[in-house]
Amino acid sequence: MASGGSDNTPSQHANRLIKEKSLYLQQHAHNPVDWFPWGQEAFDKAVREMKPIFLSVGYSTCHWCHVMERESFENEEIGQILNENFVSVKVDREERPDVDKVYMTFLQATGNGGGWPMSVWLTPDLRPFVGGTYFPPHDGVRRVGFRTVLLRIAKQWKQNRTSLCERSEGILDALQRSCDTQRAGEPPPFLQVQDRCFKQLEHMYDEEYGGFSEFPKFPTPVNLSFLFCFWALKKGAPEAAQALHMALHTLKMMSYGGIHDHIGKGFHRYSTDQTWHVPHFEKMLYDQAQLAVSYAEAFQISGNALFADVARDILQYVSEHLSDGDGGFYSAEDADSLPKKEAQEKKEGAFATWHADEIRHLLPDIEASVGKTWADIFIQHYGVREEGNVSSSQDVHGELTGRNVLIVRSSLEFTAAKFHLAPEQVQSILSTCRERLYHARKLRPAPLLDNKIVAAWNGLMISGFALCGVILGDFEYVKRAEHAASFLHGHMYDTDTGTLWRSCYWSGPESSSNLVPGFLDDYAFVIRGMLDLYEASLDPKHLEWAVQLQHKQDNLFWDQTGFGYFSTDDSDPSIVLRLKDDQDGAEPSGNSVSVGNLLRLSCYTGLERWAQQSGHILAAFSERLEKVPAALPEMVRGAMIYHKTIKQIILCGDRGAQDTEDLLQATHSLHIPNKVLILADGDHSSFLYHQLPFMSTLERKDGKATAYVCEGMALLPASLLPR
Repeated sequence: MASGGSDNTPSQHANRLIKEKSLYLQQHAHNPVDWFPWGQEAFDKAVREMKPIFLSVGYSTCHWCHVMERESFENEEIGQILNENFVSVKVDREERPDVDKVYMTFLQATGNGGGWPMSVWLTPDLRPFVGGTYFPPHDGVRRVGFRTVLLRIAKQWKQNRTSLCERSEGILDALQRSCDTQRAGEPPPFLQVQDRCFKQLEHMYDEEYGGFSEFPKFPTPVNLSFLFCFWALKKGAPEAAQALHMALHTLKMMSYGGIHDHIGKGFHRYSTDQTWHVPHFEKMLYDQAQLAVSYAEAFQISGNALFADVARDILQYVSEHLSDGDGGFYSAEDADSLPKKEAQEKKEGAFATWHADEIRHLLPDIEASVGKTWADIFIQHYGVREEGNVSSSQDVHGELTGRNVLIVRSSLEFTAAKFHLAPEQVQSILSTCRERLYHARKLRPAPLLDNKIVAAWNGLMISGFALCGVILGDFEYVKRAEHAASFLHGHMYDTDTGTLWRSCYWSGPESSSNLVPGFLDDYAFVIRGMLDLYEASLDPKHLEWAVQLQHKQDNLFWDQTGFGYFSTDDSDPSIVLRLKDDQDGAEPSGNSVSVGNLLRLSCYTGLERWAQQSGHILAAFSERLEKVPAALPEMVRGAMIYHKTIKQIILCGDRGAQDTEDLLQATHSLHIPNKVLILADGDHSSFLYHQLPFMSTLERKDGKATAYVCEGMALLPASLLPR
């Protein structure tokens, strides 16, 4: 990456970040800025020298983080201003979501939007007083430059320190009051909440292109999960049909768009435009995990093979590019890369985009029957233009000039008709073309891989492989989920204390975590992963670990006063706000996921208090759920299941026996969001038989595998399963 300084040569200076494991922090290790990692050394220096802290938060695959580094943090003059007037601290938001959440909450509450890079100035006792996101280096027509911002804040600190400190204290107190949940007696009325959530999503829905905004447009799998649940529990109602349409249409349009990597597979982070065309090109594990489930469930509901193909496409990408051989899943691939090996400066999308003449060179084959090259067919189908298909308004820095982001512009049938070919011929040609371009693309300089293994995101990906395995009927996916679960239990879990670690930089058995204990999301997402993996593998050891993790989660994060879970425990004095996340965004919130986890665990263990605890979470967030349920679609989904009650589907049979497998296949073919699946295999010494004594009374009818449905206190015949 080229320097932002005047001499245009990268600095050879190495600051403290050179010793950090985080790839994001290492990317800033040669800046002229005297960076500190988040920790006591930086705090002590700020107190000793009575300097404000400049906190910069981002992550390794963030395009605008790279831009600000190149423009400002590699600039010698800006580095000098920072070093003389501030204590500069760098934080990887993926390592320390607790730090990120506190100051992002401040940023949003003070009307400064949100996003990364996040730039916040703190008093020496870590209270924020001003903040923003990306700043250009110099003043422009519409934005004040970073250099000017630094000089103004430094001057204000010297002249008005007392008032700045008082202001920061007032802001922090107000934030704490606003973030406290109020204990309510009962969960909110679920019919009103679910219908309002649907109406709010319907109001935001883009009827033409799908999705729930104009631009930028994010995948938001939490919305899709809610809509599928809404459809399943309200079948026959007109709004249920509309909910299903909204979800399926969104998934279809996303699969056609440039946000979907048609060559390398998987999905980029989000689209900068309404049509899903030009993405920000980073690829995040948590997106792949949730979208794989969304597409698999879309196939389960609709039977449309397109959705199954996309789910497999995502899992293939994760298997090939984000998987460690020992079982864990890596965090992300970068948006930026070198356009050529000899290039000095990275560009966004260089790895994933194409010049038209490059495609013509790689696909010269002529289809004899129509006298057209494969390139002609490919170019028509994927919207390629000779001058490039990215407009200047979509390409702020001119990095994509003349290049094409592949997007399905023609249906298979239309392309076939245009070239007088059968759709099957076109499909075969396009498949061969994609394979050829994939191998050509592998010769390009690859984007950086962030090999950080995050517990929460691995939990989501375990759910992804497990659920896709049973829905798509591919047990290899289930085995991959089990491999990941074994990695987490073996390398990111302390069996003596029951502590789950947040992240790990794995390079073999001598590797270690970064010794940051897990946060609420880590526990909640891994617990859900274990529950999904049990239902896919029917191995009770996954249930046992889920129960252990839930007990630990309760001990660390449960709010005895206001109910619900805090995002962090109370052990770190540097975290000045203890918050409860009240939004399901790119990832669901830990509280939302816990609603479902607790309901399921209650069914597996017979512990009624966990079902009650689930209701307490809903009660704690009742005001938010009643006013803006679309901000918490995953929690609304949990509320629907809470009020509809869980269906325990208990299969009495032997794992591997054909009659048992037939029942399992029938169960997995149905989308039943409020089900819990249990195998009663007759082993009365096992975990489940100890937890649920009534299982010992269940019999196999006529000696054959038998399915029971238990709803509330009643056992129902399997024929009452919804179909």
